[in-house]
Amino acid sequence: MKTSARNHFAGPVTRVQRGAVNDEIEIQAAGGHKIVAIVTHESAEDLGLDVGAQAFALVKASSIVVVTDAEGAKFSARNRLTGTIARLVPGAVNTEVVIDLEGAAVAAIITNESCQSLALAVGGTATAIFKASSVIVGAPA
Repeated sequence: MKTSARNHFAGPVTRVQRGAVNDEIEIQAAGGHKIVAIVTHESAEDLGLDVGAQAFALVKASSIVVVTDAEGAKFSARNRLTGTIARLVPGAVNTEVVIDLEGAAVAAIITNESCQSLALAVGGTATAIFKASSVIVGAPA
């Protein structure tokens, strides 16, 4: 499958919390990273998202918030992946930030102004933060 989403995390479902309308799904991705997603109960049933099932999580790079000093800060976003900045690709307006997660990577698109104000540099530490509701979940056919 090919998608336009830059971030693709695959692995087994490790936790399911069922709800009347939405279910919370946790996927164990490469490198031991856990991705939490909120999907409708009907979608979870249709996809067979039970503990042990294989699934993948897609996250658009524009849905990622990059943080450099998250210690002590509180965020409502469930997903937080910390790693080393592997690549910065500046454009006319935005910069692509790729964070190496040791076994995985996450790409974010942020404004050039934000890149400068965060003083991002290759080799520095950064955290990618995104909401569980920004995750699209799929399952192998």
